[in-house]
Amino acid sequence: MTMRFPIYLDNHSTTRVDPRVVDSMYPYFSQHYGNAASKHHQFGWTAEGAVENARKQIARLIGADTKEIVFTSGATESINLALKGVSQGYASQGNHIITAQTEHKAVLDTCSRLEAQGFQVTYLPVDECGMVSPDDVRSVITDKTILVTIMLANNEIGTIAPIAEIAAMCRRREIVFHSDATQAVGRIPVDLSAMSVDLLSFSAHKMYGPKGVGALYVRKAKSQLKVVSQIDGGGHEKGLRSGTLNVPAIVGFGKAAEIANSEMSEESKRVSTLRDKLVSGITSGLDETRVNGHPTQRLLNNANITFAHIKADRLIMDMKEIAVSTGSACTSASPEPSHVLRAIGLSDADVHSSIRFGLGRFTTEEEIDYTIRRVVETAKTVRQKRQHHQFA
Repeated sequence: MTMRFPIYLDNHSTTRVDPRVVDSMYPYFSQHYGNAASKHHQFGWTAEGAVENARKQIARLIGADTKEIVFTSGATESINLALKGVSQGYASQGNHIITAQTEHKAVLDTCSRLEAQGFQVTYLPVDECGMVSPDDVRSVITDKTILVTIMLANNEIGTIAPIAEIAAMCRRREIVFHSDATQAVGRIPVDLSAMSVDLLSFSAHKMYGPKGVGALYVRKAKSQLKVVSQIDGGGHEKGLRSGTLNVPAIVGFGKAAEIANSEMSEESKRVSTLRDKLVSGITSGLDETRVNGHPTQRLLNNANITFAHIKADRLIMDMKEIAVSTGSACTSASPEPSHVLRAIGLSDADVHSSIRFGLGRFTTEEEIDYTIRRVVETAKTVRQKRQHHQFA
């Protein structure tokens, strides 16, 4: 098979839409184009049925009830709804929120907005692997704590947090627990029937579905969670998120969830084998490299590597046929060093020398073999040029 360029290894920022997902969406653009909120004719009933089927597919993937799935425009909106909605809903009971320094900017910026509104936020440190300690969470809980938000899997270094333990602790203290699971859902098993998670945010485009659609899991309980809606106008999605539903995208989201549910086990084995080959090939071929994140408790498709004495931007520019990144796509325009890598103790120099490789469903072994050779050769050339200029 002839290898095609460029090689895509930036699957944390977004994934290619699976062709089976695209096929599932087509009819809902021009054939079944009704509004799911239209209750008086077949076009609306067909659209509503498609939406509810997708809701079932997504709920099945994460061990939830269909009534617990609220559709949004993506994980960022889900996070905003969860954090702002809970903070406003429980403001009479307290004003303290707990999160971690390594959260995605969607969480950190939302927390910053809440601080400006009078809420107090504790930003917990992490260890050198990017792990949040449940004991640290426990130690900062006060009688004013109303919300804890810890991401399930980090988008830069892939570290998987012990959210089951943290969520159980919050449940015992009657504190709402939210998790940003954007990088995890569809990639690793997530079973909310076995965890005390109250709210969970995720997105279709990280799991081979379309962009512009996501979901917020809202735990169904005897005592309803108090989440204040952030978008008014029509009372869609049980009053939590008004707006006409994006039926084609929701159908695609459901299909992506169905595929993930049936193929995750085999896909994980294949991708993790390729990831291990990539890491081994690069680190054995180059000295002074470091793999960032937890050595075992990490996403199977993630490899974040520091190349000492090499500017990551230079390395990336010198191998344009390989699509990788220096960190989150949401903060790539910022000149500031990665807040995640700084939080795990890397110097600014090492932060600027780190590259994130994100493998995926469509990554081939031939692409990994090529990437290993290209990265090692390019890094050695860059280092040689640097040494030549130093001694010239």
